[in-house]
Amino acid sequence: MKSTSGISKPAFPNVSRREFVKMAVAAGAVMAAGPQLWSAESQNDFPVRPLGRTGEKVSAIGLGGYHIGTQDDEQLSIRIVRSAIDRGITFMDNCWDYNGGVSEERMGKALLDGYRKKVFLMTKIDGRNKALAAKQIDESLKRLQTDHVDLLQFHEIVRMTDPDPIFASGGAMEAVLEARQAGKLRFIGFTGHKDPSIHLRMLEVAGTNKFRFDAVQMPLNVMDAHFRSFEHQVVPKLIQEGMGVLGMKSMGFGAILSSQTVSAIECLHYAMNLPTSTVITGIDSMELLDQAVKAAHTFMPMKPEEVSAMLARTADAAAAGNYEQFKTSSRFDGTPRNPQWTG
Repeated sequence: MKSTSGISKPAFPNVSRREFVKMAVAAGAVMAAGPQLWSAESQNDFPVRPLGRTGEKVSAIGLGGYHIGTQDDEQLSIRIVRSAIDRGITFMDNCWDYNGGVSEERMGKALLDGYRKKVFLMTKIDGRNKALAAKQIDESLKRLQTDHVDLLQFHEIVRMTDPDPIFASGGAMEAVLEARQAGKLRFIGFTGHKDPSIHLRMLEVAGTNKFRFDAVQMPLNVMDAHFRSFEHQVVPKLIQEGMGVLGMKSMGFGAILSSQTVSAIECLHYAMNLPTSTVITGIDSMELLDQAVKAAHTFMPMKPEEVSAMLARTADAAAAGNYEQFKTSSRFDGTPRNPQWTG
């Protein structure tokens, strides 16, 4: 579409030309990182991708830990985890606070009988001071029935003030570095869902303290591209620094599907089309496991016109963040409601 001046207009009606240009520049920075970030090798017929500069390769789809603690049937949770691993999903997500520890406990049981050695295991802690962080690390290891996790992340970096106590003297980073030295964890990252500016501040504070994270987790979905976009503001920096990109909330905790603008497979494919190391998705049934595996096996790098069409289709629904309430409300913020978790 052209204006009367002959200058092409962007295909997003709710995006100003200035914002569109910023989006294009950010997208270009990501694309410049190279096609290898979109490609995926195959391990046991399941696509795997590099985790930043760590030298590790992880399954292109990851299993979200929260949902395995929500079923009444523990045996179903264990079956889902083991079936996922058997079918090639080897990135396991979890957190110290998920379902009061039930998610970690169930995953720990599922990883017995030789399954632990088949996975890249990640969990998260909430503690912001050294003592509480150390305590949570040990509790997570006990629940997960392992002597180490492959990746430990600082959970819910959702306030501008969150980075400071972590890196302060006596802060959580001291406990995490000591735990790494002791062999209790291999890599370090952080996660958050609120605002890309908070992620950028966490990265800035880390840089001031001469620390580089191995991986960073954030919402990456077709609506994020239009509103407080992690894709446009955070991902290019992570690629530049060689940090693993962990995508979550590809379906916005189900809300994006209710917009009736995209399908579940399209949501997963959009997130996989970004330079993500893995796309973590909630799986609480065998049917959703089938869906995730299908998405991995059917994914092909999307053509630019396919991406543009999907973004145009979702632009109006995404404009105000109504389908990403983890950004716009406190509904999904656990730590503000439970200050004892952070200390």
